[in-house]
Parts: sequence; C-alpha cells; structure tokens
Amino acid sequence: MNPLDELRSLTDVFPEPRPLFEKVVHIPSATTPEPYRHLLVHNHHMTIAMEEFHQTLVDVKVLAEKLEANLYCRKILLLKHGTHDVVQFGLVRFNFDYVTKAVRDEILAGETPLGRVLINHNVLRHIDLGAILEITAGPQLADYLQMSVGGVTYGRLATIFCNRQPAVDLLEISARIV
Repeated sequence: MNPLDELRSLTDVFPEPRPLFEKVVHIPSATTPEPYRHLLVHNHHMTIAMEEFHQTLVDVKVLAEKLEANLYCRKILLLKHGTHDVVQFGLVRFNFDYVTKAVRDEILAGETPLGRVLINHNVLRHIDLGAILEITAGPQLADYLQMSVGGVTYGRLATIFCNRQPAVDLLEISARIV
C-alpha cells in the first residue's frame, strides 16, 4: 500500500469545502514523537488508546456518512465524554460483509465509537498498522481538531481485520497535544 494513495482514497469519499491538509509526510514509526507514538504506534483500537491517554471515555460525533450496499463510510470526531473537547478526527470505510447484523446496526446508529462496538460484540479482530503520518493542518482539519492552521499533529492509517477478513480501512488523526 502506498500510504499517500490510501490517504487520498479515504479523503476522496467526503470532499471538503476547504483543504484538510497543508502537508502530509509518511514517517517511520520509530521517529514518531511522544506522546503521539504512544497514541498511534500500536495494534489496538484508537478508542481505547484515546480513553487511556485522556483518562475519560470518548463519545463519537458522526459528521457525515454514506452507505452503498454493504460498504459504509463515515467521517467522525471523538470527543472527551460529555464535552466538546475533540481528541481525534477519523475517516472509516467498513465492509459490513464480515460482521453480524447486530454489529452493523449499532455502528449505523452512530452512538458508540467503532472500536467499542467491536469489543462489546466480541468480534474476532486484528488491527494492522499501515502508516504513521506527520500532518500539517489545513483550514478544515484545523477547525475539526480545534487547532491552528499550519499546526502539526500526527495520525495513522490502519486496517481492522474482522473474523480474519480486511473489513475496515481507517484514517485516525490525533488532536494536537500541548
């Protein structure tokens, strides 16, 4: 996978009125600065990583979604529970062929973060970290993440295998940690 091609594939699903990024650089995992390395360089759900780091549960806010047959895409923010404090921006492309109707229905309800749904339904899953990205925020991402245009943050591309099948492609970008 070429990380920048995969990034483009995910961002093209939801065209933005203003640029998400000023610049994106694929970087080696080993050079990811802390605390972003702890948050991003692992094979676990970002829901759990964000909750542990921020010491609170997270809520999902669905910004946009599309469902075509069994392919579901959504653009989301993760917020500190009960607040408007954004901890993550994400794009998700999910092939529902590999999960039960109950999992599909709960994800479509948009009330629970994806990682929590998969954990709660005990879906056999494995997360494959694809790439770490150093991201210079454009105006749209800066608005989503409550940061300055031109500010630098980090994100990752990953694939979640559900029941041994590549079911979910993800872009997960951490809010800036200061």
